Amino acid sequence: MARTQLTLAALATSAVTGLDVAYARKHSAGAHGLFDSALVIDKDGRALIIRVPTSQSAETEQSADLVALRALTTGNRSRLPFDVPEYVGQTPIQGTRAVVYELLAGDSFEADALTGHEGVSGSIGRAIAAIHALPSAFIGTAGLPQQSAQQCRTDAIDLIDRAANTGYLPAALLRRWEQATDDDALWQFAPAVVHGSMSADSILITDDAVSGILGWSGLAVGDPARDLHWLLAARGDAAELAITAYSTARQGSDSHITQRAMLYAELELARWLLHGVSSHDQSIVDDAVAMLDGLVDTVHSHTQQPLSPVTGPIMTVGDVENMLDHMPRAARDYDQHAAMHTDSYDFSGLTADSDSDSGESNDSRTGAIAPDQAASRSSSE
Repeated sequence: MARTQLTLAALATSAVTGLDVAYARKHSAGAHGLFDSALVIDKDGRALIIRVPTSQSAETEQSADLVALRALTTGNRSRLPFDVPEYVGQTPIQGTRAVVYELLAGDSFEADALTGHEGVSGSIGRAIAAIHALPSAFIGTAGLPQQSAQQCRTDAIDLIDRAANTGYLPAALLRRWEQATDDDALWQFAPAVVHGSMSADSILITDDAVSGILGWSGLAVGDPARDLHWLLAARGDAAELAITAYSTARQGSDSHITQRAMLYAELELARWLLHGVSSHDQSIVDDAVAMLDGLVDTVHSHTQQPLSPVTGPIMTVGDVENMLDHMPRAARDYDQHAAMHTDSYDFSGLTADSDSDSGESNDSRTGAIAPDQAASRSSSE
């Protein structure tokens, strides 16, 4: 049973010494999610988020997020053009723990809306580039994962093999993906600090610019293309600008990053298939098979080019958008990491299956509530 906002507010007072709660409200759309969460505002107007894991996978994610936030020291944060959540306190509860964070100001939007605005898209590209430009030594010091380019390649090969072993993967896609993983040139890149679970839900926007990034449980050294693949599935007219802004900020240091990002975007369908198979949910399997078949049709269209830069011209982001245009929203929008501003849906099964690696809705917004908005809402609810 989900914990009430009063219970969560009481936990917050236990976690944060001297906290005097003036207002609290549930911070979800009412669906069962990875966390029970609440927005808490104290008598001085300070806005906090409290989260309690509802599953073992959520607790694992929470622990990884705390390690990452501790690793992002003041020095590291000063290199980023946006805010990162601040840990405030924690308290034990029924074998797990409730964790309190500062609420970051800003609004969340769906990927299509984020990439439909030139200013926002450019800011996203520069924000991701800033993460990838962080000096990587702190990752090892914090005990966070570090992958070489070859290890990233091996992980992709393993995912493809597991999808092929289900018997549902079309031969055309298997050849396409194997062609990409066999191409040495595609995997000649310098690993960088990566967010690791970047999606539209990770990003907060204020005044048409990225003001905060959430959900740092995947922080690692790895393939920077992993933080870009979600942009290639977005349908906003300015999606290409985000990639251009990123490449400009990174001075074009990785000439094949778009191809790898596209590969990762396509491999999300393989993850969806594997989730359906491992959870014995035939409806998910059927959905994944239909999307894979649709991707085959697009791959064979006259506008499609191979993933490998050796065997064909490099695709533009527009080509990628066209390729992914028919991918159903349900699969494109699943995210195995729950940003703390959108604790609504439970993707814990997908996280476990992949072996990888929403607040109140209003049109395209997912419900991130800035402190001033929360205060105004409290008078009407």
